[in-house]
Amino acid sequence: MALNGGPLFPFTEAVSFMVQCKTQHDIDEMWRKLSDGGAEGPCGWLKDQFGLSWQIVSPEWETMMQDPDPRKRERVMAAILQMTKPDIERIARVYAGH
Repeated sequence: MALNGGPLFPFTEAVSFMVQCKTQHDIDEMWRKLSDGGAEGPCGWLKDQFGLSWQIVSPEWETMMQDPDPRKRERVMAAILQMTKPDIERIARVYAGH
């Protein structure tokens, strides 16, 4: 349940929802549906038609970002920062060093 606070209490990035998608198909579908009438942002972030912020991620990224090899973590983060809509295959290639 969400309360519409009207113009005195607009949505901000301080409140957002994270959606973990296991496949690129799921990412593509969620991205298309949630950004319709809204706005795409960097790093898997978007705003829906109501101005609510969402982050679309892959659950595998959390594991990648906890890898003991700092070079792998840096490559993954750099690639994510360059993306708008997440690309699972590209992140996996970067993580592997390709």
